[in-house]
Amino acid sequence: PTLFVGGILLPETAVSKINEGKVLAVGPGRRAGNTAELIPMGVKVGDKVLLPDYGGTEVKLSSKDGAKETFLYTDSEILGIVSDQ
Repeated sequence: PTLFVGGILLPETAVSKINEGKVLAVGPGRRAGNTAELIPMGVKVGDKVLLPDYGGTEVKLSSKDGAKETFLYTDSEILGIVSDQ
């Protein structure tokens, strides 16, 4: 079991996993609700990011090499950027 601050014990099966991924493509950003101002993305192509165990949208792309499984995430779903430093 994992012990969290505050003394909460959770079994390993209850602790969600954090996955690492690589950003393959990025759109221009999103529009602010009331001003329509463009808010740029917080990540760029090539970034290594931390992703939640659940979330994103699964997309299967077919190519010459066969089907490729890819996931789409919004900027708010990305947990963080992994630094190589």
